[in-house]
Amino acid sequence: MAHVHAEIASQPDCWREAAKLAGSVADRLPARGERVAVVGCGTSWFMAMAYAGLREQAGHGETDAFQASEFPTGRRYDRLVAITRSGTTTEVLDLITALRGRVPTTVIVGDPDSPAVALADAAVTLPFADERAVVQTRFATTTLALLRAQLGHHVEALAADAEVAVRAPLPIDPTRIEQATFLGRGWTVGLAQEAALKCREAATFWAEAYPAMDYRHGPISIGAPGRLVWAFGPLPEGLPEDVAATGAAFVHSRTHGCRTVLTSWAAGRTPVDPMADLILAQRFAVALATSRGLDPDAPRHLSRSVVLA
Repeated sequence: MAHVHAEIASQPDCWREAAKLAGSVADRLPARGERVAVVGCGTSWFMAMAYAGLREQAGHGETDAFQASEFPTGRRYDRLVAITRSGTTTEVLDLITALRGRVPTTVIVGDPDSPAVALADAAVTLPFADERAVVQTRFATTTLALLRAQLGHHVEALAADAEVAVRAPLPIDPTRIEQATFLGRGWTVGLAQEAALKCREAATFWAEAYPAMDYRHGPISIGAPGRLVWAFGPLPEGLPEDVAATGAAFVHSRTHGCRTVLTSWAAGRTPVDPMADLILAQRFAVALATSRGLDPDAPRHLSRSVVLA
C-alpha cells in the first residue's frame, strides 16, 4: 500500500494529538492581538491562507499569509509563523535568517532535528504527523488542526468528521472526470487551492482553484459534461444552478451531494467541517493517480523538499 494511503487514514488520530499539544505550546503561537504573518511553500502556504482567514474571523488579530519567497520584508509584524514539513525548504530558511533579531519567528515543523528548528526563535514540532510520502496530506491538516485548537475550535468534533471522511465512498467516480475546479470562500479558499494541488501533484491532472465568487468571472467558461466543480464552505447564491447549466458535476462540502452524479451521499448527516472534506479531496486525488496508472508516492518532477543550491 502506498504511504500516502496510510497517512491519509491516520489524520483523525493526528488531529487529536495536535489538540492535546496545543495547550502546552500556546506561548510559541500567536497571542490574541498580535499582527501576524504566516508563510509556507506549496501546501504549507495554502494552510497558512486557511489559518489567516480563521484567525481574523475569530477576532484574534490581523493575519496575512504569504508564499515564503514573496514575503514583504518592509512590513511590520509582531510575529512570523513559518509552516514547513521538512524544515529544510530553502525559501523558508532564507526568510527566517533574514528576519532574525527583527521579528520573532515560530516554525511549525515535522522534523524536530531540521535546520528550521535551530534558526527560529521558537518551534512547534509535529513528528507524529511527519510523512514518508512526497505528497503532503496529514502534516498539513494536522498543522491546521493545531492552529484551530489554539483558536478555541473543538478539534474532537473535527476528528469525528474526519473519521467519516476517511471511510466514506468518494462522492464521484474519478475515472468519469477529465478536469476539476475547486472553489472556496473565506478561509476555505486555501483548502480549495490545496485540493487542486493534490490532483496536480499526485495524478498530473488538470485542476484549478478559485474563490467561489470569482468563478463566474471567467473560469466557469470551461464547465462542461465530464468536468467537476467541488466547493468548500458557504455557496454564493445561484452558483449550483449556474454550474448545472454548464453540464459539469457539482460536489458541495456542506451538503455532501453531487448534484449531477450522486444525490444522496451521506444522506441525513449533519454537514461536516470543510477540513474533513479536504480528506475526501485527498482521496479523490490518490484515486485519480491510481486510475491513471501512476504511483502517488512518486509524483513526477517532485521531491519531498525543495532545497536550492
